[in-house]
Parts: sequence; structure tokens; C-alpha cells
Amino acid sequence: MVRMKRVTLKISGVVQGVAFRYHTVAEARRLGVTGWVRNVSDGTVKALAEGESAAVDAFMAWCRMGPPMARVEAVRVTTTAYGGEFDDFEVVG
Repeated sequence: MVRMKRVTLKISGVVQGVAFRYHTVAEARRLGVTGWVRNVSDGTVKALAEGESAAVDAFMAWCRMGPPMARVEAVRVTTTAYGGEFDDFEVVG
């Protein structure tokens, strides 16, 4: 049986103005993860991701590195119950 997982990430560091959201969408889609990503007014990026546990784990690992111009300092992860409510991964807000 495939385990499903849902996480919310709060990513801090140099993560705005470096195409973090664009690259996050591309990586999530490549991994088959659904959900969303958005900039937050405090300078962080927030993402909600769900899918197969291994894919979500790979997505979280990528978020800890980010795209080439980013400098990720911290990623706060909150795990919640899988919802299955998304068909794609996209930028919101």
C-alpha cells in the first residue's frame, strides 16, 4: 500500500526575488506532488505539498536547497492529514 503524506513548509532565507516559487512548481510537478506555494509578507515562502510519502520527502529535501540563486536558512515542517484535494501544484496568492 502506498503511503500518502501532507506537509506545510515555511521556508526562510533568501527565498523571494530568486524565482523560488517558479522552481518549486517545476520540482513538485516533476515529482508528482500536488499543492501550492506562495510568498509571505514576512519574506518567507510557504508551501503546502501532498502526495506519495517518498515524493513529498524528496520535495522537502529539494526545498531545503532551493534553486541556484536562493539561500535557504531554515525550513519549518508541519505534517497534517492527507487531504487529496489538489490536482496540480501551483503558485497562489
